[in-house]
Amino acid sequence: MKAVIQRVKSSRVSINGNIHSEIQQGMLILLGIGHQDDITDIEWLCKKIVDMRIFDDENGVMNLNIKTIDGDCLVISQFTLFASTKKGNRPSYVRAAPPAVAEPLYEKFLKTLSILLGKKVKSGVFGADMKVELLNDGPVTILIDTKIKE
Repeated sequence: MKAVIQRVKSSRVSINGNIHSEIQQGMLILLGIGHQDDITDIEWLCKKIVDMRIFDDENGVMNLNIKTIDGDCLVISQFTLFASTKKGNRPSYVRAAPPAVAEPLYEKFLKTLSILLGKKVKSGVFGADMKVELLNDGPVTILIDTKIKE
C-alpha cells in the first residue's frame, strides 16, 4: 500500500461538478493499493497515520498528531501511485490491484482509520473521476509505502 499524506488547511473532492466531501484542518490521504496488499498493510498504515506527529505545537514544532488537534481526514483512492515509468512514455499500472481486490481493501482502510481516529473519515468514490482541491499547510507531504518500513 502506498500513501501520499498532505497536511492541509482544507481539502475537498468534487464529482461531476458537485462537492462530494470536504474537510478543514487535517490530512488529505491519496491511497494506492497493490497486488500484494492485505489487512496487515491497512492496520499498520492506519496506526502510522493516526500517530504521525506532523502538526505544530504551541512552539511551531511538528509534535502533534491528528487526534491531538481533532483534525479530519479525506481519503482518495489513487491507483496511479503504482505507476511504473521504467519503459516508454506511458506509465504502466500492472502493479496496482484490480478493482475487485482494491475496492474492498479501500473500504476496510476507511473503516479502520475511522475507528482509530474516533470519528468519520471523509472520502472520494472508488473509481470515480474526481477533482481534488487542497490548501497544503507547510507544505508538508509525506510518502509511505507499507512494503518499505524503514
